[in-house]
This record gives sequence, C-alpha cells and structure tokens, in this order.
Amino acid sequence: MEIPQDPMILCSYINMLLRDDYPSLDALCEDKEIDRQTLEDKLKAVGFEYDPEHNRFW
Repeated sequence: MEIPQDPMILCSYINMLLRDDYPSLDALCEDKEIDRQTLEDKLKAVGFEYDPEHNRFW
C-alpha cells in the first residue's frame, strides 16, 4: 500500500484511518501491511508519538 511520504500529511492520514476504521495502530498496520516501527520512527522524527489510549498520533 502506498502511503503519503510527507510526515505531516502522513500523520493526518494515519490519524484519519485510526479514527474512522481501526481500533488500534497494530490493526491498521496489519491490514495495510505497513511496518509499525518504520511508521512510528518516521512520525517520531518530526515530533509525533502514538498514544494508544486515544488511538492517535500527536
């Protein structure tokens, strides 16, 4: 699956999917075949961290 490469757009895109379609980051990554660690590292590099309690990056 092709995901946005710009980190800001990527964060918005992932948060939209988490909000609308997935109960957790693990479920999203498994379904979309995305490497969770790579995704988290890319977003962490620009200041975003996953909050499992709220199921979103911020």
